[in-house]
Amino acid sequence: MKTLLLLLLLPLLCSCETTMKTTTSKKTFHHIGLPTDVSQPGEIYVADTKVWVTDPRKHPYKVEFLRFEKDSPVKGPVRDLPHVAYRVDDLKAAMRGENILLGPFNPTPGLSVVFVLKDGVPVEYMMYKEESDLPWK
Repeated sequence: MKTLLLLLLLPLLCSCETTMKTTTSKKTFHHIGLPTDVSQPGEIYVADTKVWVTDPRKHPYKVEFLRFEKDSPVKGPVRDLPHVAYRVDDLKAAMRGENILLGPFNPTPGLSVVFVLKDGVPVEYMMYKEESDLPWK
């Protein structure tokens, strides 16, 4: 049901630049992450989490596909459920008081990531300065 809801909301989320300002940190919609068991064109490998990912900037609806290796250290909702990702300007402030699922960690130099659980849905907060800090080249 949550996957269906995310897929129905996806065109709306991606049709405009969605930015929210909370009392802790500015959050800008970045992508939707969908777990898959099928290899995707252009996927790259993130060694720390043993996952293959696609570049959501190249998808018309900003979808990132994630294909986890069997021995990936990532478990639970981050691995099993879709997630919504936001770019934040202050990772520590964004994660303050949240239910942390994974992280924070640095999948690439210059990129800090944390996954939290909000209303039963995994949410990824990403902090970076430049697009070149992202794992997708």
